[in-house]
Formats: sequence, C-alpha cells, structure tokens
Amino acid sequence: MKKKKIVSLAILIILILTLAILSIIVFKILYGKYICEQSYMDFASKNENTIFSINKCILFSNCDAKNKTSSATNFTIENLYQYTDIAIFINNNNTENTLENTLKNVKINNLQFSTTPSVGSQKVFYKNINSFAESKIPEDNVFENEMNFNISSNDNEDLNTPTLYNNCANPIVLSYINENIKSDYTITDTSSPITYDGSLLKKCSVPLNSLNVKFSFDIYITNNLDQEFKCTVYLEPPFETQDKSLYDGAITLTQNTNYIFYRYK
Repeated sequence: MKKKKIVSLAILIILILTLAILSIIVFKILYGKYICEQSYMDFASKNENTIFSINKCILFSNCDAKNKTSSATNFTIENLYQYTDIAIFINNNNTENTLENTLKNVKINNLQFSTTPSVGSQKVFYKNINSFAESKIPEDNVFENEMNFNISSNDNEDLNTPTLYNNCANPIVLSYINENIKSDYTITDTSSPITYDGSLLKKCSVPLNSLNVKFSFDIYITNNLDQEFKCTVYLEPPFETQDKSLYDGAITLTQNTNYIFYRYK
C-alpha cells in the first residue's frame, strides 16, 4: 500500500512538472507572438506615410583610356577603363520643407557586388555633380566601408566632397569605375580614328558581357526630428539598350524606380 502511494505521488509530481513545462512553453510562444505583433504594429505606425523615396536614377556609361606609346601605325593603351556615373535622386515627397522631410544626416554603407566583371578591377567613388559624365576618376572619394555626407543649406557649397543639400535638392552622385580592363594593349588597326569612348572596347576586343556587374548598398537618413530611415538600392550599369550598345559610344539611361525609405526608429 505504501509503495502504491509512492508511485502515485511520483506520477503526480511528473504530471505537475509536465504541466508546468508545457505552460512555460505556451507562454513563451504567446509572448513571442505578442512581441512580433507589437513590432509589426510599431513598424506600420512609423511608415503610414512615405517621407523619403527614390523615384529616379540616371546612369551614364562610357569608356576611356590612357595612352602609353603611339605612332603612325599603332598605339598602346596603358589603362582601358569603363565608368558609369550614377545620379540617385532622393524625393522628400512634399513641396514644403519641414523638420520631418529635411536631411540632418546621410550615410551609405554595405556595398555588395552580387555580380562582378571577369576583367578589370572595380571601385565606387563619390563624384561632384558638376563632373557628371566626364571621364574623371575622383581618387580622393572612394566608397569602401562607409561614406558620410556633409549636409548643408548653403547654395554655394563645395561639392567636391560628399555633400547633400538638406532639402534634397541635389542627388547622390557616384561613379562606378572598372580599371585595367586592358593594360599595355597595342591597337594596330589605326585605319579609322581612335575615339575615346565605348568604341574602344570593340577595338580592344573586350566582350560586353565580360563587363556585367550588379551591386547594391544601403542609404541611411536621419531627419531633423531625429527619425531614422533606411533604403537598399540595387544598380546594374547599362552596356546595351534596345537600339544601342556601348560599342557605339556612350549610353545614358534614366530609370524610374520605386525605392522607399522605411523608418525603423
């Protein structure tokens, strides 16, 4: 009889412990669900209205080279490079400037290449908008890990360093450059004039598909209410369109986009 009582007590204790464990598990599941729902509701409440977006990007792709030696019958290229200048227009979606839709801090980071060319070496730079579409490598403004922008309301601000107007009046301008596609390469066919543009790629027997590249990065904005926003931008420099290729010269492409900055804080 005593043995039966001990067994019954042990079973009861096991049942109580099992019930307690199950209750804890159910509580954690329900609490996790509650936290998740609250997080979604908080995110949704912060993003009822679009404050900042990117609705347009302009990309200009071309090519250039540096001569090492030249003669009447040939010339040798020291560095054949392809570049794409990119203007990213931030829209503050309001004709009136407020603390909510003006810039306080802007930075870009997390540069990621999902597709890389099979030739050359690639870098991304900040570029003065006044030099957009010019064959110029802005060596001092390379974008590697992070780039912080100076925010200004001065109409005469020097744009040689990363700078944005606080009312989103000027775009983020970057230059993607792929250098040394050909180095110490001699062109013997000088029957036609040498033009320093995309046609050099054809003269140097560079397949356009060897230049294909896709990359992305994150843009962070803090407005003048100290609210924080983030947007990931994906870019693919153009080398061919429906009626033209880089072999024919330069390509300009205007993209209508719908990138939204999501407020996370």
